Amino acid sequence: MWSQNVPSESSISNPYGVVSNEVVRQAVSILRDGGLVALPTETVYGLGARADRPEAVRRIFAAKGRPADHPLIAHIAGLDAAVELGMEIGPRYRGLLEAFWPGPLTVVVPRPNSVVAEATGV
Repeated sequence: MWSQNVPSESSISNPYGVVSNEVVRQAVSILRDGGLVALPTETVYGLGARADRPEAVRRIFAAKGRPADHPLIAHIAGLDAAVELGMEIGPRYRGLLEAFWPGPLTVVVPRPNSVVAEATGV
């Protein structure tokens, strides 16, 4: 699931060359419209939506046949995006995030108000 911090089309880059910038632009447009997109992660493909749109989050549950009480993961672009989302990031984690984000580092934090409650599986 993606954060509300979807990049503008002019700022999209594709450092890994996995997909063309045009495909990324299309995905951004779909997300802005509340739709779902498939996205690669380090291990599997995921289904992404805007974390700030309840109808989009519900679409993920429906598309996957996922029980409503199983929470989703929010993929965040980086530390700046996390701060913009209102995530509570204490000093203990800030150094790790600065060093390893963007990248395969998972942190568990309280849900900020910008992420809809439906994403938590409650």
